[in-house]
Amino acid sequence: MSTRVRSHAKINLGLGIGAPRPDGFHALSTVYQTLEVHDVVMVTARRADATRLTLTSNDGRVPTDPRNTAWKMVSLVLDESGVQADVSIHIEKRLPVQGGLGAGSANAVAALVGLEAELGMSRDRAGWPAKRLELAAQVGSDVPLFLIGGAVLGMDRGQEVVPLPDFEPVWCVVATPAVGVSTPQAFRDWDALCASEGLTGEASADKLNELSRAYASAFAEAIPGGRQGAGSSGVASAGGDLAGRQESALVRTGITSWIANDFERVVFRQHPSLAEIKRQLAADGTPEAALHASLSGSGSALFGLYLTRGDAEAARGRLAEAGLESLLTRTLPRAQYWSEMLLPQAG
Repeated sequence: MSTRVRSHAKINLGLGIGAPRPDGFHALSTVYQTLEVHDVVMVTARRADATRLTLTSNDGRVPTDPRNTAWKMVSLVLDESGVQADVSIHIEKRLPVQGGLGAGSANAVAALVGLEAELGMSRDRAGWPAKRLELAAQVGSDVPLFLIGGAVLGMDRGQEVVPLPDFEPVWCVVATPAVGVSTPQAFRDWDALCASEGLTGEASADKLNELSRAYASAFAEAIPGGRQGAGSSGVASAGGDLAGRQESALVRTGITSWIANDFERVVFRQHPSLAEIKRQLAADGTPEAALHASLSGSGSALFGLYLTRGDAEAARGRLAEAGLESLLTRTLPRAQYWSEMLLPQAG
């Protein structure tokens, strides 16, 4: 038998970046949000006298060796647990590769969840939840967020994660342009901008600490008790809009008036077409205007959040007229994220 796991995408609702640090990394403050759209990761595992890993995918761009995040995650967990196993992983890609949606990082956590299910490894054993987060951070800075799900505050390199109160699901359109954005180049451009503006490490730390407090305060005040949203993970089965034109809790946070992605300052200079896509998603001043539109991570994916499905479909229409592909999905609260992660077993 095999264990099949949904591997959900994420977006960055906002992303503040600091000046380069002596260790070569950049401090961040961001709000991650998981989405309903997903890859599927299939894991087959049994205990053995020696560990053997194999990995396959339906997408030839996905590494099938130790460079793969799922491979790294499983290898680290087996070593840490002192378990030897014969493990096969298959990644069915449905999400863009290197699109700023965290697909590879989500694959790592999905592989971990599948491995634990296959080998009967309790995720609640003493000290293991913290160790899982530690191992996830070794694989990648945005891997730990997928061990929480929903709305998540990310700090330091993004790997220090704190759950935020969830808002009810809203419709999301993800634009997936063919433009390729190099994350290393985006950081180099950011470093040059910091140097030209005189942004120091100390000033960065103050800026990001204040931003993190603002994120946490906005969510705590606008969504008391961390209310969870209801709804199915199958976008196609959701027959219509959210009821009426009521205000979204996301708007009540107040962050939609000031939240931003610092990468836009450098990425849009290199790729002006992405700025135009954001404009089409936002549709400011129209009845179908987005609650929020932004680049996700360093791109190239961009997204718009909408109160109704009709508004989201209108955004997709604007993108289609411009010859751009897009995905229709919704934001995914934490409780749904975990309750719907495991798919029925396959033989």
